[in-house]
Amino acid sequence: MIETLGVQVDMKARARVVMKIGEAAAELGVEAHVLRHWEDAGALTVRRDGNGYRVYDDSALEQARTVLKLRRVGLSLPEVTAAMAPTRSAAQAVVKAKIGALESEVAHRQQAITFLRHTVECRHRYLDDCPDCATFVREA
Repeated sequence: MIETLGVQVDMKARARVVMKIGEAAAELGVEAHVLRHWEDAGALTVRRDGNGYRVYDDSALEQARTVLKLRRVGLSLPEVTAAMAPTRSAAQAVVKAKIGALESEVAHRQQAITFLRHTVECRHRYLDDCPDCATFVREA
């Protein structure tokens, strides 16, 4: 008995996008110098053509989009570079550290909102006269 294996091939080849730095920058909504800076910092890898011009193909554009998203959620460029490390554990360590920092920042902002709401509603003329305000002030 002979078994056959069917293979379906998608014959629609995706066109490969190739752009110069100005076109890539416009596509991403950033300035060209930003892309150069990301490349200098090691967060972005872009191949060069025979004349030395940067060539942004699908892969480079996707990598740039990832850098842009990570920057927009608050990672510094060194953190972005580390988060894009080839090993998953190294990348996760950076992201987990950033999550912790953001959660701490959110907690501090929430404390600030609580304090400011109290000062708006406080019946004391001066904050120094209010025992609740004094408690807020003593907190770290």
